[in-house]
Amino acid sequence: MTTAARHAAPAPAAERFARRVAARLSDGTDALPYDISERLRAARVQALAQRKREVVVQQLRQTPAVVRQGRSAVLGGWGNEGGTWWRALASAIPLMALFVGLVVVNVNETEYSTTEVAEVDAALLTDDLPPSAYADPGFVQYLKSVDTSTH
Repeated sequence: MTTAARHAAPAPAAERFARRVAARLSDGTDALPYDISERLRAARVQALAQRKREVVVQQLRQTPAVVRQGRSAVLGGWGNEGGTWWRALASAIPLMALFVGLVVVNVNETEYSTTEVAEVDAALLTDDLPPSAYADPGFVQYLKSVDTSTH
């Protein structure tokens, strides 16, 4: 039984006890002065109004409702029946999956770029030309002219 269900319907023994106490208090009000009995009556009215508000609020919490927000509809009143720890865990699972996916992508990208740099370094070191030739501006012009004349 959920907490809201326990508060919504009081136990029969508690209800009987409350009725006996109310009857006992009502018996003694005839002997009280008018102003005191009126204050007691006003306090009873306030207590009943407060009790009715609590019951209505509990019923609203228990009842899921579809609420319109702009062009979309949202399921309201969800999550008040307990188990919030499990729901928080269930909502964190997609975030964790996203985080793990981003880490895997980062590791693969780093490995790919490292492999690419290693291949370029290996090609430079095993080539017939010294690496300083690639830094010469005239050599870059020569490569551009040779590349355009072969096509």
